[in-house]
Order: sequence, then structure tokens, then C-alpha cells
Amino acid sequence: MAPTFNLIGLVVADMGASLAFYRRLGLDIPAEADSAPHVETTLPGGLRLAWDTVDTIRSFDPGWTAPSGGSRVSLAFACADPEEVDRVYDDLVAAGYEGHRKPWDAFWGQRYALVRDPDGNGVDLFAPLPS
Repeated sequence: MAPTFNLIGLVVADMGASLAFYRRLGLDIPAEADSAPHVETTLPGGLRLAWDTVDTIRSFDPGWTAPSGGSRVSLAFACADPEEVDRVYDDLVAAGYEGHRKPWDAFWGQRYALVRDPDGNGVDLFAPLPS
């Protein structure tokens, strides 16, 4: 039997700040999780998304250091329509999060935008363009 892909894990410097960002994207994460060292949620379809503090990671991997040279992961969130891409992007930027690339109509037929979470991870927002 082959291993089954089941979880995406993010290492965070500030759990509360990271969870606040993902709550703005619609993830159901209880407020009391903000002070936890490990948090996870199950997404539609069964895939899990988890957050661990740097201290948690170093508890089992004492030599862990953050990667250098920019983000190496990107999480993509589907929006209902192109207007929602613009609205969510504007909301995140207005809340102080980094807008990496403003919404544009991509050649592959989607409205697309790029933001960064509090730890610099890429977060893509997309929706199909009308035909």
C-alpha cells in the first residue's frame, strides 16, 4: 500500500497572527487555538491543514531553521467569482497583510491574486473568468 497524502503543515512564528489570517479566508478555527502550540483543521475532502509554532518543531528537531530565500509553498483558495478574488485580496491588504501581486486576468482563464500570510507563505486566490 502506498502512503496517502493527508496533511499540509505550516511552521509559524506567531500562532494567533497566522490563524487570524486563515480565518479571514473562511477556515473554521476556534479562537482558543490562538495560544496552542499545534493546531489543525480538516478541510472539505478530508485533507488536514496544521500549524506548529517554531518551538514545537524544535522540540523534536532541535536544529530546525526557517528556509531562506523566500516562500517555497503556496496554498490556493478558490473564490466564487472574479469579484470575490478582488474583494478578498482588498480585505487582506486593508487588514495589513502583504499583497504580493494585485488581481489580474491570467492567460489560463482565471482571475488571480497573490498574498502572503504572516510567515511569508504564498496564498493564491483564484476564480474562473466568465466565458
